[in-house]
Amino acid sequence: MAFIDYYKILGVPKTATEADIKKAYRKLARKYHPDLNPNDKTAEKKFKEINDANEVLSNAENRKKYDQYGEHWQHGEEFEKAKQQQQYQRSTQGSARGFSEEDFSDIFGSMFGGRTSGSRGRQVKFRGQDFNAELQLDLKDVYTTHKRTLTVNGKNIRITIPAGIENGQIIKIKGHGGPGVNGGPNGDLLIQFSIVNNSKFKRDKDNLHVTVDLDLYKALLGGEKMIDTFNGKVKLNIKPETQNGTKVKLKGKGFPKYKKEGQFGDLYITYQIKLPENLSSQEKALIEQLQKLR
Repeated sequence: MAFIDYYKILGVPKTATEADIKKAYRKLARKYHPDLNPNDKTAEKKFKEINDANEVLSNAENRKKYDQYGEHWQHGEEFEKAKQQQQYQRSTQGSARGFSEEDFSDIFGSMFGGRTSGSRGRQVKFRGQDFNAELQLDLKDVYTTHKRTLTVNGKNIRITIPAGIENGQIIKIKGHGGPGVNGGPNGDLLIQFSIVNNSKFKRDKDNLHVTVDLDLYKALLGGEKMIDTFNGKVKLNIKPETQNGTKVKLKGKGFPKYKKEGQFGDLYITYQIKLPENLSSQEKALIEQLQKLR
């Protein structure tokens, strides 16, 4: 297997910080994303390489293994176990020879079906590498359960995105990662969701919060007002003498609960009283009369 320089792919030095790697990955992933480069095989290949590189370098433990074992980083633990076994065998046989580069090649050769010798001839099955991907969606996209097609390593994968999925949440698509070694199982595809909220509602898990303007007269005298919810309008009765900052709850008018069909959080409304502007002389006189009465 040819050595792949993941640092070079992301365009960062080996001394790069976690923040440097994350920044480089996001920039390149946006540039080469299949949705922005339809039918572009070169961009598709580049996008895969970028994801593979990020999978390794964004994880401190994986990065350490990669720096030590190169393209065989996934099997570093197996190598260490095999190394210890060989050292033990030599110690019991009275051999004092150290562990050489040839031994390193022999062990990895047996793992990948290459050179074998003695007890190293049996091939071991290894699970394939997990792939990581980021999917950006608008908040309205995850209000309802829907299907979406993703392109991963040139293959189209049809996935169902449950309503109510949260920002930063990760779902696993089993068997759609890297191929296994020596007949081992494929890895998985891990999709992290980035939810962009362009609405006026603030989301708190399955609850929503919104601020609604209320004119002074309706706040004082009460009445009816049409209020926007996330999926339509409702009519509310405003109580007389409603104070600025008053909060009301609309039960079941929030966001869908993840994987709980038909269940919703609540909508919390905060009233913000708007004072009238550009008062006429008559309005000012009436307010002065009210002031004297109070």
